Amino acid sequence: MPAVAVVTDSTASLTAAELAEHQVVGGLRVVPLDVVIDDQAQSEEQVSPTQVAAALRRGSRVSTSRPNPAAFAAVYDELAQAGATAIVAVLLSGEVSGTCDSARLAVGEAKVPVTVVDSRQIGVGVGFATLAAARAAARGVPHSQVAAAARSVAERTEALLYVDTLEYLKRGGRVTAGQAWVGNALAVKPLLQLRDGRVEPLERVRTASRALGRLVEVARERAHGQPRDVGVLHLDAPDRAAEVLERVSAGLPEGGRRVVREVGGVLGAHVGPGMVGVALSPLPD
Repeated sequence: MPAVAVVTDSTASLTAAELAEHQVVGGLRVVPLDVVIDDQAQSEEQVSPTQVAAALRRGSRVSTSRPNPAAFAAVYDELAQAGATAIVAVLLSGEVSGTCDSARLAVGEAKVPVTVVDSRQIGVGVGFATLAAARAAARGVPHSQVAAAARSVAERTEALLYVDTLEYLKRGGRVTAGQAWVGNALAVKPLLQLRDGRVEPLERVRTASRALGRLVEVARERAHGQPRDVGVLHLDAPDRAAEVLERVSAGLPEGGRRVVREVGGVLGAHVGPGMVGVALSPLPD
């Protein structure tokens, strides 16, 4: 029987309980990205979202860095020694990070076949795809089917974002300076969407309350009245996130996960305090 190991990255917003939930060979492994605050780099796992939000508010230089290929190579080696016959790595969008590139560069050193899945998602969208891969791996299917399970969920996941300002996305190069200037100059609150792995403008709304209301409306529309796993992400906005989850869930049939997660430092550095995002994923087949 195949023994397929599953790897993801620290932006997937998985909890310790979720990491332990599926008994895949070697354990569901997480490779961390780095957060750089005023030239001091630390693993995302060592920097709290509260620290990142505070650094952004006080005007510190905050940036991020993808994992070194050697970090992936070490994990691949450990999993092969643990008995993995193949590895599937489910990672955040290659349009916003070079993490997939690092994972692929390490494949040549692996002792077992490795498939790198660019989820084209961020945050909990990556997490839902990773858990789909872990469920498939636990059933003992070949690694091609494990990768296909992750891709199927990722491709059908809708991701929407509300941000208080486009300034942080502009600093990280995720939106253009022109887009950020228009949003800030008009004092509008941007709604964004993930399209083919890229962050794109969706709508501009005049106030935060209206923007969050519109976020809920669009999420319900894109769920098409079907049961969905719903993940709400935020940075330093727990009350907003809880309200959004309640309102989105109220418009959907029962079934599926309902989770609220505060983003780690890597995503937080680019979206800024006050962000709320919604990921809608299809239920497992």
